Amino acid sequence: MLDVIQKMLISMDVTSAMADEMAVVIWMIIIVVGAYLIYGILRIYLLKIIHKVTEKTSTRWDDALIEKLVFHRFLRLIPLTFISLFIDRSMPDHFILLKRILFAAIILVGARAIESFLNAIGEIYRAEPGSQRKPIRPVIQTMIIILYLFAAIFVISTLLNKSPLSLITLLGGLTAITMLVFKDTILGFVAGVQLSANDMIREGDWIEMPKYGADGDVIEVTVNTVKVRNWDKTISTIPTYALISDSFKNWRGMDESDGRRIKRSICIDMNTVRFADEIMLAGFRKMDLLKKYVDQIQQTIDSENDEKGVDLSATTVNGRRQTNLGIFRAYLVEYLRNHPKIHTEMTFLVRHLQPTAQGLPIEIYVFSSDKAWANYEAIQSDIFDHILAAIPEFGLRVFQQPTGSDIASLAGRAE
Repeated sequence: MLDVIQKMLISMDVTSAMADEMAVVIWMIIIVVGAYLIYGILRIYLLKIIHKVTEKTSTRWDDALIEKLVFHRFLRLIPLTFISLFIDRSMPDHFILLKRILFAAIILVGARAIESFLNAIGEIYRAEPGSQRKPIRPVIQTMIIILYLFAAIFVISTLLNKSPLSLITLLGGLTAITMLVFKDTILGFVAGVQLSANDMIREGDWIEMPKYGADGDVIEVTVNTVKVRNWDKTISTIPTYALISDSFKNWRGMDESDGRRIKRSICIDMNTVRFADEIMLAGFRKMDLLKKYVDQIQQTIDSENDEKGVDLSATTVNGRRQTNLGIFRAYLVEYLRNHPKIHTEMTFLVRHLQPTAQGLPIEIYVFSSDKAWANYEAIQSDIFDHILAAIPEFGLRVFQQPTGSDIASLAGRAE
């Protein structure tokens, strides 16, 4: 084709030397115009066909390929490859630098296309219906980093006309510098592999990490950082490797269980604990939740005292007797068992804790069947509202530190 163009130029009274140079330029223009004309046609018509096909399908993966511009970027390889092939076959040797530049451009455009494809894979993986999945973003990002590292090596080796192996060997000799520059990326990659392999964290998990001020949902896991949207809507950024080197709490186990724990105690003034007399027992029998319990326990106690011949009239500490605190604990058990939002098949405890200077703690250790935060807090609040209001019915009193009004009242009595 060059010969044909040269002859046409010579026939137009162009000198031979000038005709050679002009023929090369004209041929270059024809190649470039032709290549991008083909690219334009394919981009207009082929991509339109691909878009129509993906719109008709119900699958998600083809939509991800369109969104991440995978087809667009692979199409850009066509004109560059076309130009490179024609130059390689028809251009003189002194255009070798142009050939190298074109080949380097093909490598970079190809790397961009592969990057889009990897991002599309990550998007398809995250959008897959079903249960929450392990984080794949760190793996994808690591693959992209490796991809561009090799692309850079091949580009430099192409431009310098050197073997890629020689550059790789040179980088191997600069291991210390490489480790220093890519320290965070290497640590993040190793941490990402461990997090994924051990299923320690997923996007959407609620985690707590006080050291970094994080308490909320994981919104993004990357090679270098993990982003957490806290409950106050701030964003905490945690180094990925910190999740391996430091401890954190993941609430996913609670989400996957049947209930959410309620663990709270009320301190009882120990001065109000006493044996229940007949008047108190009569009052307790009027409570629907306690009538059966009080009668059964009293029958057992009376029978045992009669068998042992205990003289109950001598002193209150002879034999067995019911206490207002014991009956109160029984009431709490029955109240919680009959509560529609308490999961009775999970751990269920109403217990004493070690007495302290603030009184005797009575701890409620049960599980709410509703795990939603707002509902859980409402259930817990309703339970303790009822308990606090019911305590005086058992002749008990809640212990609390004296307030200004208490002190003023005592001062008034003293006067």
